[in-house]
Amino acid sequence: MPQGQPSTVPADGLTTRQRRNRPLVVVHTGEMKGKSTAAFGMALRGWNQGWSIGVFQFVKSAKWRVGEESAFRALGRLHEQTGEGGPVEWHKMGEGWSWARKKGSEEDHAAAALDGWREIARRIGEQQHGLYVLDEFTYPLHWGWVDVDEVVSTLRDRPGHQHVVITGRYAPDALIDAADLVMQTTKVKHPMDEGQKGQKGIEW
Repeated sequence: MPQGQPSTVPADGLTTRQRRNRPLVVVHTGEMKGKSTAAFGMALRGWNQGWSIGVFQFVKSAKWRVGEESAFRALGRLHEQTGEGGPVEWHKMGEGWSWARKKGSEEDHAAAALDGWREIARRIGEQQHGLYVLDEFTYPLHWGWVDVDEVVSTLRDRPGHQHVVITGRYAPDALIDAADLVMQTTKVKHPMDEGQKGQKGIEW
């Protein structure tokens, strides 16, 4: 796409403006870091446009506060105080499963993940946000805790103008097929290969 020009123009009956402003389903998957970071960057752009931003974290520990959470909560307060940008909500869905040991069985965690998805589906039906970040949502899908077909159907039939960004490894084929934009991160080099652990300001 040189200078932002599409290589083809589909015969879909839409005007250039309609096609340009069509709401998107975006998937960031792959083995390398940066999937969530890229999604939060998109959310920053949406906030600057005055959109309501909803972030829903599915896997990272409920006690783990990443730097983006603190930044977005500050932006939410700024919006409340000055009207600049858009409103922000940040939710940790369930207990978190990947970075900390948690009480409860796999069935408990699966039920919590499903409850989290049902809340998001309710919000989508009510057109509550302009941009949703479903962070690490591919894992509940991969593990079979949330039905992929139900998610795809909800995203396909969502009303209004709502962008949805989903991150995480192992994105199911059906989700990739339904998405408008798919990014796959690939590792070339990583400091952990040389024994260096994650550090503040880079990983969180």
